[in-house]
Amino acid sequence: MFDLGTGLRYSCGQSGVPSPFRGACLLTHMHWDHIQGLPFFMPTLRDGAHFDIYAPTQDDGRTVAEVFDAIIRPPMFPISLRELPGTFNFHDVADDDFMVGGYQVRSRLVPHIGNTLGFRVTWGGKTVVYLSDHQMPLDGSMGLADGARELCEGADLLIHDAQYTPHEFVEKNNWGHCTVDYALWVAAECGVKTLALFHHDPARCDDEVDQLLEAAACEGDKRGVQVFAAHEGLTVTV
Repeated sequence: MFDLGTGLRYSCGQSGVPSPFRGACLLTHMHWDHIQGLPFFMPTLRDGAHFDIYAPTQDDGRTVAEVFDAIIRPPMFPISLRELPGTFNFHDVADDDFMVGGYQVRSRLVPHIGNTLGFRVTWGGKTVVYLSDHQMPLDGSMGLADGARELCEGADLLIHDAQYTPHEFVEKNNWGHCTVDYALWVAAECGVKTLALFHHDPARCDDEVDQLLEAAACEGDKRGVQVFAAHEGLTVTV
């Protein structure tokens, strides 16, 4: 899985998950909206569960395990992470290539606020790229960091930050995100087949997301990129 946000509470519920649970997470960064679901993830609240979490090295010298130990503990949470029934193994990664089970994973540091990773996952000849939080150039121009380009080139599916309109970006250009137009440009620039618009602005309603999608899908058709908007409960076959 990618990231550990609040939606984790509603993922892999009481039924349909092998017990004991075995799983892995590719965690982009340590901001609250990407980690606060972890202690509420039901499959790991059972004896014998095993969860591997791959996350970016921290620029202050702390390991990922040390950061989680500092967050999930009293008084912020009733017990420490180590007191939960499951076993959590944390792996510090940066610009690396590694295997998770039978999946080939490439991680690269990408522009955001604080150390942040994008991930490229390949299995069975298909590739999915996850760039959840991606800072576009501050001046609004179209440019791409080498690491992000390396992740995106030729991907079958790109799940990409698309939080702002151009007008909103002018006001929040250093908040670590990008526009829908930029997400589409990245996909077209890198020869991506399908783009999932992701990390919608939390203040945006469904109708507004639909309007942005309609414009992006029209432009995507011209550039040879299929575009859809990610939403809760969506399942995609690659």
